[in-house]
Amino acid sequence: MPTGTLHFDGHDYADGATSDPITLGWMQGSPPPADKLIRFEDDDTLSFPKIRWSLSHTRETVPTAAIWRGQGAPSDLGPVDATSQAAIDALQFDDMHGGRRIWADTLADTYTDGIVVLHKGRRVYEQYRGALRPHLPHSCFSITKSFAGTLCAKLVYEGVLDDGKLIPHYLPEMAGTAYADASLREVMDMQIGVAYSEAYSDPSADIWNFARAGGLRSRGHDYDGPKTLYAYLQTLKKADTHGEAFAYKTVNTEVMGWVMKRVTGVGLADMVSEQIWQRSGMEEDGYITVDSIGVPFGGGGMSAALRDLARFGELMRCRGAVGGQQVIPEAVVADCNRGADPAKFAKAGYKLLAGYSYRNMWWVTHNEHAAFEARGIHGQRLYIAPKADLVVARFASHPIAYSAANDPITIPGFIALGRMLQG
Repeated sequence: MPTGTLHFDGHDYADGATSDPITLGWMQGSPPPADKLIRFEDDDTLSFPKIRWSLSHTRETVPTAAIWRGQGAPSDLGPVDATSQAAIDALQFDDMHGGRRIWADTLADTYTDGIVVLHKGRRVYEQYRGALRPHLPHSCFSITKSFAGTLCAKLVYEGVLDDGKLIPHYLPEMAGTAYADASLREVMDMQIGVAYSEAYSDPSADIWNFARAGGLRSRGHDYDGPKTLYAYLQTLKKADTHGEAFAYKTVNTEVMGWVMKRVTGVGLADMVSEQIWQRSGMEEDGYITVDSIGVPFGGGGMSAALRDLARFGELMRCRGAVGGQQVIPEAVVADCNRGADPAKFAKAGYKLLAGYSYRNMWWVTHNEHAAFEARGIHGQRLYIAPKADLVVARFASHPIAYSAANDPITIPGFIALGRMLQG
């Protein structure tokens, strides 16, 4: 293998250091040279290595709505201790393939743009690379789902929503779709049998037409499909029985978000701002992509500053409380952390996630640290391990969308970190 490359799925890619977007000069200059431009209209903002710039600059390519932090002071995460930073950098562990790893080296191998580690609520490690800066929001991708799922579970807990009701009870428009006989709970736990493909490596997969409907990819002059997220959802047809197996489909989150907006009258951007951002001591405004009628993309459109992502993780680690204030009901957090039926999850065939389950749009590990996590394509991760008093927030721009490309390093690395911090 050539120096400065990593091998995935039969292809060589420039490694984390060689593909640094600042070194490569993406979008630098006034104007940038033609071969260094990254434009929405070219429909390649997520291609590698352009993605290493794009994920820290989403709002420069597509419409977004702000997630306001409010006027309060940010919560104090404490200074990073140089001793703990050095100790974590030196941490050694075995990856899933039996290779010996050193933590500091794995940052480049996982194309990490930034990572924050909290132990008992205090920063013990922080790194930024590539285009990311502490104040700059980065794409969360499907970590967005866990924000939305937590808020939906809160509405169920409060009696605003009934998770036993079928979707058409809230959305009559969906009566003729795959969701005609699906319950809100089945949607929240991704147990829906819908004819929809989310194979990111397949350019003809349904996920890309869904993205075009939501304005997240360029449509081209010959596009004649749905023009909004809601319009796309109404085209979906049933494929399998609901409630029998876990099946990860981003469209489920959009159906859930539509129910939340229909019943409360509050869109996801404002709901996250009012119920989480303004009450949790966030440091920066976040934002979320919106379609042509202003509907936020709840399945993967949020961008946030890294420390604020860590703050959300700490809120969940502390059972929904921050600064003596109960932001999320403790019972809701416990429900997310408890998970669902691992047997239903196992049917999905995630070989690297043995023993996991999925609840309220959270991935639940059931591991030794009772960790639950929010995951996003290209390496986004929010890992919360209550029994290790640990939160890890990581942004990345991995050339491979699937988490399976980084999980062989990430999963054992985070477990080893928890053991180390436990002493």
